[in-house]
Amino acid sequence: MELKNKRVLVVGLGKSGIAAAMFLRQQGAQVTVSDARSATALAKEIPALLDAGIMVEAGGHGLLTFRRQDLIVISPGVPLDTPEVKQVIGYGMPVIGELELASRFLKGRIVAITGSNGKTTTTTLIGKILAEAQLLTLVGGNIGTPVIDLIPKSTDETIDVLEVSSFQLETIEQFRPWIAVVLNITPDHLDRHGSFENYAAMKTRITELQQADDFLILNAEDKPTQMVAVKTKAQIFWFSPRRPIKQGAFVHGESIVFIPREGAKAEPIMPVAEIPLKGSHNVENVLAAVCAARLAGVPAEKIRSAVTSFKAVEHRLEFVRSLHGVEYFNDSKATNVDATMKAIAAFPGGVHLILGGKDKDSDYTLLVPLLRERVKAVYTIGSAAEKIERQLHGVVKMVEAGTMDAAVREAQKVAVAGDVVLLAPACSSFDQFENYEHRGRVFRQIVQELS
Repeated sequence: MELKNKRVLVVGLGKSGIAAAMFLRQQGAQVTVSDARSATALAKEIPALLDAGIMVEAGGHGLLTFRRQDLIVISPGVPLDTPEVKQVIGYGMPVIGELELASRFLKGRIVAITGSNGKTTTTTLIGKILAEAQLLTLVGGNIGTPVIDLIPKSTDETIDVLEVSSFQLETIEQFRPWIAVVLNITPDHLDRHGSFENYAAMKTRITELQQADDFLILNAEDKPTQMVAVKTKAQIFWFSPRRPIKQGAFVHGESIVFIPREGAKAEPIMPVAEIPLKGSHNVENVLAAVCAARLAGVPAEKIRSAVTSFKAVEHRLEFVRSLHGVEYFNDSKATNVDATMKAIAAFPGGVHLILGGKDKDSDYTLLVPLLRERVKAVYTIGSAAEKIERQLHGVVKMVEAGTMDAAVREAQKVAVAGDVVLLAPACSSFDQFENYEHRGRVFRQIVQELS
């Protein structure tokens, strides 16, 4: 991809947008960035961009700015139906995302992981397994490190382990993973994609360009994920915590086993009891990681060693502290209803649940059975609070907390030894926090300050 002297516009100044702008400038492109936020809001970012010779448009998008480009690179947070983006697509101007741009320059083979829930845990675990097996491994993507920042370190021998979101997959053209993993597909980001069908179609794009010598790993217990199988040319490997399968990883008795090809003997990998992570959903994440690691050539003993020493990823059912016999867990990454259901299910009962944030057109009534079975009280925060309270009225005790600080302190007042205070909000964070990490850090700080 020739970029020297090309006029390129980067839309959206999130972490990946800034990384893309800097990379494009290093490649000799004439770069402009455009963001709807004001110059005041972007005060931290603008000086470095200007110093690099990048033009900055803040406080809105100008259609002329868009039309004067050779290429437009949009950040994952920018919808394709943004009026200016929609118009230039109609004019036939090339529009790609940071993932697609980076993949044109990234060396080595790609292991890409997507799904509604479990992406970060599985991506981190696969990266750990491969690295401990002495394979040259880079980890990035939606997990926090922009893919484009991996380019300088990548080589032909590198395995690039990437967490990819539906937003990133929306703008791919040539992105082709060697190993693709689809963990699950449950309703999420409906405010962006419009319908579950559109959202699922974006997830399916991960295998769109795979060929017969590539691999696709799918969840045998998730019906929407199973549908991806009819869309691929890749070799399919399945994982299941419930039943034997012909090719892939599954739980047999009390152990995880792997079958490398149909008709082959099952290879023992490790006892399920050695998985250090809470929740049955993490068994699925480990099974997916086992498939990816074995396909990458990692032996069973290396996989077992890496899994047993793996610690919960920050903001994913992360243990914060125990106070007076009450345990506090941070699952700020539970940004949709399905993730919150999995978090609740990780505890037998006595849960004080903090719910709320920015609604993503979610159906909170799906929580009702678990709330009745395991939750003592729900503490609502953020702009989604009214909708949550309306949909869950009469199911369980509801406390209109409003803020994180109030929610934690209200829960502390009534929680008794053996109970759990759980942040698993089922919403995005952008009404009160910068992102889910910021929300999780605030929760942790409040909990640590409790006396």
